[in-house]
Amino acid sequence: MSTLGNQLNLNTERQGLFKNMNSLMLRYGVVVAFIVVVGLSAILYPGFLRPANLLNIFSQLAIVGIMSIGMTFVMITGGLDMSVGGIYALCATLIASYADSMPLPVAFAITLVVGLAAGLINGMLVTRLRVPPFVATLGTGSVFTGIALIYSNAQPFFVQKESFQWMGSGELGAIPVAVFLLFLVYVVGAIVLAFTTYGRSLYALGGNKEASRLSGLRVNWLISSTYGLSGLCAAVSGILIASRLGQGQANIGETIALDVIAAVVIGGTSLSGGEGAIWRTIVGGCILAVLSNVFDSLSLSPYWQSVFKGCIIIGAVMFDYYARTKTQT
Repeated sequence: MSTLGNQLNLNTERQGLFKNMNSLMLRYGVVVAFIVVVGLSAILYPGFLRPANLLNIFSQLAIVGIMSIGMTFVMITGGLDMSVGGIYALCATLIASYADSMPLPVAFAITLVVGLAAGLINGMLVTRLRVPPFVATLGTGSVFTGIALIYSNAQPFFVQKESFQWMGSGELGAIPVAVFLLFLVYVVGAIVLAFTTYGRSLYALGGNKEASRLSGLRVNWLISSTYGLSGLCAAVSGILIASRLGQGQANIGETIALDVIAAVVIGGTSLSGGEGAIWRTIVGGCILAVLSNVFDSLSLSPYWQSVFKGCIIIGAVMFDYYARTKTQT
């Protein structure tokens, strides 16, 4: 009997160790993946570790990174926002159309309000009208893109004001302004999600919506607010890309939603909700930015880049599902 008991205890300890390892991989696996990707990139591309190239990677990450921070809030509640590309294009078009004709603070404020309102419309469709998030935001994304096309007559708006272009292409010291902006949004998002009652409520909501409702949480308001944040982040990125290019056009957001979702998923945010972190999302975005940088340096076709990106997303989702299943059993 003692031998059988020892064997059972050993098996139990092994299962516990296995679960702990899975938990660690769920939390820190993206860091391991990032280190591997950076190591391989340095081998394949000799100029990868040059300071100028690293700053370029972070500057390119800024647009997707800011949007992915907003998306993280949505996905932690178990939602999904497919409309970010449409909001991004609409806001880029809007800011470019009147940046020359009004004070920049006013233009920025109007654009941010439009992005926030677009996100809250998504939240209303999901919470009040009970439209599934994927369907609701896929539809509104098309609507927002269509509005941008109608408003601009499918033509770009060019901005002549040099001060407007400083945000997208200017520098503070040797650091691009876009990188500072990404860092600012990251810090605010991380603090809100990790250290506030609001952030803890989102995790609880993503873990069990009905239990959250019974415990007194304002479920509909919480869900709607995350879509509002996602729309606001898309507006910031829209302003940033219009500033960088010196123009705004309605067809720039056609595929960016895939990049945003990829960054969040690779970062380990669960598609079913209740799990995720801003820092992991940023690391996931860094992985994509590094890969794009290396692929471009190797002159890899954009079509093949899309293939690899899709495979990475599928692999990340499969890993997430496998690890969570093993942790729960």
